Amino acid sequence: MKLDLLTALNGERAARRAAIVVTTMASGAQRLVKAADIGRDPLRSLLAEHLRRGKSGMVECAQGRVFLTVYVPAPQLVITGAVHISQALAPIGKLLGYDVTIVDPRTAFASSERFPDVKMIAEWPDTALPPLGIDHYTAFVALTHDPKIDDPALAYALSRDCFYIGALGSKKTHARRVERLKQQGLTEAEISRIHAPIGLSIGAVSPSEIAVAIMAQITERLRAESQAEPPPRARPGQVEATAVS
Repeated sequence: MKLDLLTALNGERAARRAAIVVTTMASGAQRLVKAADIGRDPLRSLLAEHLRRGKSGMVECAQGRVFLTVYVPAPQLVITGAVHISQALAPIGKLLGYDVTIVDPRTAFASSERFPDVKMIAEWPDTALPPLGIDHYTAFVALTHDPKIDDPALAYALSRDCFYIGALGSKKTHARRVERLKQQGLTEAEISRIHAPIGLSIGAVSPSEIAVAIMAQITERLRAESQAEPPPRARPGQVEATAVS
């Protein structure tokens, strides 16, 4: 890989932006396609499909065989609330490949003794969240039941295009939360992205069962995105590619 291409790729990865390196097998020539540029690329259908699945692979196009090397940011799970549910949710998230971070300004809860091998930030959300690079590859979960912590954290998550946002609480609790968020200027459409009550409806009771329900809902949302319908086929005169089986 040439230095200029590698430098550009590393820049995208450092900024947690997806990218694909397209290698022409016959010549060995390579080019970088940033996620934001896929819609304008001749191979956009295949590029978009491989990006959604996060999978590299060989494809056949008008120029012959090309290999698509997909670089997707590692998914992260950000949790506000160092609570009992978090003690079960964090290891499940790590087992599924997420980078897990727990944010809670209450130092009595946010301790390494309660959360070994988990990144802990004992700060308020307005301080803790901006450096985390929260983005479309982030699942965000609010579990404190404390509006002073959860509300600003949810407002921030809603501004960052997280693929999943969930909040603990009953329907009545969430209705009150909705009113508070509206008073902060958030719209119905924005607030409707919050999964609340959080987790799939599996009759969960214990903290561990609730953690399973939450992680199942996160997985459901993640896979729903990856299995979305591919973009429309190319119009006449545009190049269309096919996968190599």
